[in-house]
Amino acid sequence: MPTVKPVEYDEASPEVRAVYDDIMATRKTDWINNFWKALAAHPPTLKRTWESVKEVMAPGALDPLTKEMIYLAVSVTNDCTYCINSHTAAARKAGLTDEMLGELVAVVGMANETNRLSCGFQVEVDERFKPRY
Repeated sequence: MPTVKPVEYDEASPEVRAVYDDIMATRKTDWINNFWKALAAHPPTLKRTWESVKEVMAPGALDPLTKEMIYLAVSVTNDCTYCINSHTAAARKAGLTDEMLGELVAVVGMANETNRLSCGFQVEVDERFKPRY
């Protein structure tokens, strides 16, 4: 159960509707998902978060599938069920296959395990791994 009442489009203030309209235009969709509806309970957070997501996920040096896979990997690590589902769907739309998803989740699991082992043993960073500027 959400901690705030989701804001539906027909109940939204003009400020929220403007963000919703931009989300739908940018994503070429005709609906607003529950994440944005929840954030709309606090319009400044909705606007700030949408602007940041739009900027970060825009085309750049990384292709859309890579960005979605990174987002998915972080979502798995953070155990965010909503984000796992949302970004799996977006990654699939960008070309993610079942085989790729399996490998991605295996890498995430292995990285989390070895990260925790390294932290637990307080392993000193090798000189060869340190940046040389």
